[in-house]
Amino acid sequence: MHSFSIVTLGIFIAGYTTARWDLVTRLYELAIFAWDHGVVTRAAKGFVILSIFFFLFVLPIERIAAQETYLHPRTAGGGISAPEKHYVDMVMNNGLMRIFWPSDAPTGPGPGVIVGWRNSELDVFVVAVLQDVELRSVENGLRMGTLYRHSPHPISHIFERCGHTSLQVLGSVNPPSPPERFNPALLVTYTDASSRFPRLYCPHDNNMTVQVILFDRPHPTRMQYLSLSPISLALGDKPEKTGKWDPAFEGIEAEEAEERKSKKKLVEKLRLHTVVMHPPTQKELSLPKIIDQVNCSFEINAVIQKNVGLIGTRLRRALSVSERVVESANDLWDYVLLGLWYVGTVWVYPVIAKLFVLGLIAHRVAGEMILRVLDWRISPDAAALKDVSATAQQVDIRLQQFCYWPIQYLTLRERKGNWESITNSHPEYIRFYNSLWLVANDVIIGIALGSYIIENSVFVASQVDKIFNTWSIEGLRRMISWLMKWPGGLKLNTELAAFLGDLFLWVIDHWAGCMATLRPFLPGIIHFIGFSSFAGATMPISLFSDLVSLLTLHIYSFYIASARIFNWQLTIIISLFHLFRGKKRNVLRNRIDSCDYDLDQLLLGTILFTLLFFLLPTVFVFYLTFASARMAIISLKATLDTMLACLNHFPLFALMLRIKDSQRLPGGIRFDLQDTRSARLPEQSHSAPTSSIILKSIPLPLRAMFNEYFELGNRLRKHYLSPSVFLCLITGRFVPPIHRKNLYSLQYSMLPARRAGIVELWTKLTEQGPRPEGGAPAMNGYGGMAGKKISNGLPRRGHGGHAKNWSVRGKDGFLGIQP
Repeated sequence: MHSFSIVTLGIFIAGYTTARWDLVTRLYELAIFAWDHGVVTRAAKGFVILSIFFFLFVLPIERIAAQETYLHPRTAGGGISAPEKHYVDMVMNNGLMRIFWPSDAPTGPGPGVIVGWRNSELDVFVVAVLQDVELRSVENGLRMGTLYRHSPHPISHIFERCGHTSLQVLGSVNPPSPPERFNPALLVTYTDASSRFPRLYCPHDNNMTVQVILFDRPHPTRMQYLSLSPISLALGDKPEKTGKWDPAFEGIEAEEAEERKSKKKLVEKLRLHTVVMHPPTQKELSLPKIIDQVNCSFEINAVIQKNVGLIGTRLRRALSVSERVVESANDLWDYVLLGLWYVGTVWVYPVIAKLFVLGLIAHRVAGEMILRVLDWRISPDAAALKDVSATAQQVDIRLQQFCYWPIQYLTLRERKGNWESITNSHPEYIRFYNSLWLVANDVIIGIALGSYIIENSVFVASQVDKIFNTWSIEGLRRMISWLMKWPGGLKLNTELAAFLGDLFLWVIDHWAGCMATLRPFLPGIIHFIGFSSFAGATMPISLFSDLVSLLTLHIYSFYIASARIFNWQLTIIISLFHLFRGKKRNVLRNRIDSCDYDLDQLLLGTILFTLLFFLLPTVFVFYLTFASARMAIISLKATLDTMLACLNHFPLFALMLRIKDSQRLPGGIRFDLQDTRSARLPEQSHSAPTSSIILKSIPLPLRAMFNEYFELGNRLRKHYLSPSVFLCLITGRFVPPIHRKNLYSLQYSMLPARRAGIVELWTKLTEQGPRPEGGAPAMNGYGGMAGKKISNGLPRRGHGGHAKNWSVRGKDGFLGIQP
């Protein structure tokens, strides 16, 4: 440090010490007091004890941990124990062979041939195990395509999805004699009925480690499949824009999207802060392709097992002319059935299908007109009819479901045009049938509820009239009369309380007269609500919600008036309070500035402040009463909206699938390492280290199934239980109800953001499907009947081992049957 800087620092310290000499003397006295009472001694003893503990325990443990970390380095998957170090070294330094083995493969002692794919030199996926066949015959069958015959769809499609062009012979099972040496290109495995895991022939001196991964084939017909990511029950095409209702409460969905993005960024940052970072290996990158192979293995295995009898067999001779004549005479009835089937599918069915399509388009046109009316707005910022009425919102939801069902059905039918294991319509299938089940349950509950309301319409109308008259008219009238006196011993301003009470009582009397005029029509309204129940229980609930809003309109107006008066009075009192302090609020700069007031201004402000302050309790009790009534009505409507959400969106079908067959709702995968040390056979003692792993599907958790409900609850909490809402209630500002677009986004989550137009729907319904081979042309997207010889509904096979193909040809109205 420079000498001049040292002198300057010394002068500063000396000057500061002189100026704060009283502080220095107090610190000196405090030090003397601490020394006299043993504080310094105890602190020194504690420091010595902690130092001894640190040097005897903490420092040696840290050294030992550092040495163990150096000897056993951690991988990205976590720490490992010392007995596993040898295994990890062999995996890292030598070869690791993975064998994906199906759990339904035969485990008997019989010989067989392994067929599958070789994803890499040491990465093998087994599709099928063919028994009682020769290895050379299987190779010829794969090369000639014999094993792919009679497949319902082109086999190249499923091979393309699996990342290969054809199957390969991977090795043999239970050969009569063991091989002379280990050959990774031609595996040799042994199976035992006591274990599901095969045993690979791999001597210990090959410096190899083996992983046998057992998996259960997903059944594509039952729509089972594996997935690395959880299945989504909601459509992800929703825009971030929300409805405009109040600027203070807009952008809820935008805030939620921003919060999800920030959480995702945080997770990505946490992934970067790991002990050891390594790039993904080739085996890790191949996992998505392996999952596709697992999903497609069932259908490929079924085709191969079906054609395994064609390998190595000699074809029999063809039928002679006399034999064909005899067979044709015996099968004359089959030809008659074939002709009737042709007439029904080519002439009758298209007419019925056209009429159905025309009726569906007519329904779509009527629904589109009603949807346009419900979504019509006077101005872009104005609210539509469906934004202010629960009934209109419910009609909008039902019509959009009816408009989306044909598109969903056509999407599900497309999966029959290809292999079932390569379809991506599983979430659409769940959404489609979940909405059907919910509508069916809604109608069933509505019929029961409507029958009761119609049969007891007079009683229900009297009860509704009694409840609303008791609580919203007579009860409110008694409450206001009580507030006009001394409520709870609180001394209010008599004149102001009488003025406000008379004003509110006059409005209540006028509202009671209007209700008396409408009371004779109440049974008819209840009768109409009962008839609307046959459209579903959601209709009477939404109608009752709108009826509550109409019958409590006077309470809403009371709340608006009292809140505005209380807010004005509170704002004036705060401004006059700043006047006492010699301050005023600068509206332009949004701050409190100093100000010089005259004596008359201060005197007038004092009088007004005193007057308004003593009138504030009177206005506050009226505001508190109507605000509490308004919050109670909002709670009632929130309960009704929750019931509508449960009836419209409850994942009933998904929940039943979760209980019945969890593999149809995948939430990810996991690998379970099995303990095979106790089951090691004597002849395995000199074989390569082998680990047995089971690949399992993780079912979709219940939290993910009800994620939309959690988001709805969080949205309601942010709107009604946020600090801003409590501040609005305290200061008398208006608390708007949550916008219906934000409230009903849960129910719109299974509907597309843009519904299909009428022309688009007509095009999809009338487009021609693919022409099946050897059969009649497809009509309206529905495949025709494949030309096969039918006997009792099943194709028959000739004596020569060949299936005889028969085609039905029509020309100029002539029905010709040709072999």
